[in-house]
Amino acid sequence: MSAPANTPRETASRQDSDDTPPRYPGERSNYVDPQPVLLSGPPVSPLRFAGGSTGWLVTGFDEARAVLQDGRFSAERWRGDDTVRPVPRAIREAKGNGPGMFLTMDPPEHHRYRSLLTGYFTLRRMRALEPRIGAIVAQCLDAVEAAGRPADLVEHFALPVPSLVICEMLGVPYAERRVFQQASGRLLHQHATDGEVGAARATLDALLADVVRVRRRAPQEDLISLLVSDSDLDDAEIVGISRLLLIAGHETTTNMLSLGTFALLRHPDQMRRLREDDSLVPGAVEELLRYLGIVNAFPVRVALEDVAVGDVLVRAGQSVAVSVPAVNRAPSLVDAPELLDVGRPRSNHLAFGYGIHQCLGQNLARIELAAGYRGLLDRFPGLRLAVPAGDVPMRSDMAVYGAYELPVTW
Repeated sequence: MSAPANTPRETASRQDSDDTPPRYPGERSNYVDPQPVLLSGPPVSPLRFAGGSTGWLVTGFDEARAVLQDGRFSAERWRGDDTVRPVPRAIREAKGNGPGMFLTMDPPEHHRYRSLLTGYFTLRRMRALEPRIGAIVAQCLDAVEAAGRPADLVEHFALPVPSLVICEMLGVPYAERRVFQQASGRLLHQHATDGEVGAARATLDALLADVVRVRRRAPQEDLISLLVSDSDLDDAEIVGISRLLLIAGHETTTNMLSLGTFALLRHPDQMRRLREDDSLVPGAVEELLRYLGIVNAFPVRVALEDVAVGDVLVRAGQSVAVSVPAVNRAPSLVDAPELLDVGRPRSNHLAFGYGIHQCLGQNLARIELAAGYRGLLDRFPGLRLAVPAGDVPMRSDMAVYGAYELPVTW
């Protein structure tokens, strides 16, 4: 018998379906589009996690916002089914990623850590960094030119720009960039073993612990020094916060710079519009954020009690993954969502998340991306791919999507 109108459907009725649910995490086969299965189903549907358990996939815009802002859903993923992946066993046994990792914490612990940082990442403070960010962009564009044609835009531009910015903000020596870039890459690899994840995290934590010890002796004008001087946090908590900011501060922006440039090169009409009208760049940043949806490992929440999401009843203890790429392609969000339109009015996309866990560094990311795209288009009027588009190696196996390399010429 079908469920009465306006009554959430029981979990079993959805999961007993003969249809094979999509797998989390998944891999993209197209350079820009989410997995087709994510765009073809209902707003809430069954999802098979890599560990074997079945939870729920949210692709509807209203349903996604409801989950991400509802306190009945926990960000502490270890609360859910033991077979939900990717959550390494060590993290599960420790009931979290350790002190300071507030991205996977609920209030009040989440608020305690995040409130120490919100004043540092205000729009006003980030705008004050624009001249320095512009100088870093110019420096990296010089490196692209010096590399000669063809040049790898990831190696010489997309990766160093945000790495330099976040290193200066935190107080991490840029000379250590290879160490933290490789370690963060391993942490974000969808097929990394528990041992590899643990080793990568230990490497990052050792690097950051050294910085914290130095700043306790001699504080500077950086964020780690601020946390050392103006809070009651211990070293382990500061290391955890710094690890989160270091990874988030360079991985996402790096891949938006590279994938955004790739998308523009694949849409020369849109690139031409930006060259002809510089005022479109801030809006283009928002459109590229919406269109590309670089997060392959979607935000996951665990229901603390039975909760109705749309017309589905999510049972206490079940995990729910919010597909940001699919949500940002929802017809209810924008007209013709499958099209890239740099002149599109700014949308309420969820590229930076929603609710209390919305990206703390979104103002910084927007400034870096605008400066990066603008500088690149100005410096290289003849910018084009140096290889066929199909030969660009993509990060389909990573939690944050993008390009491993982007060979260009001009």
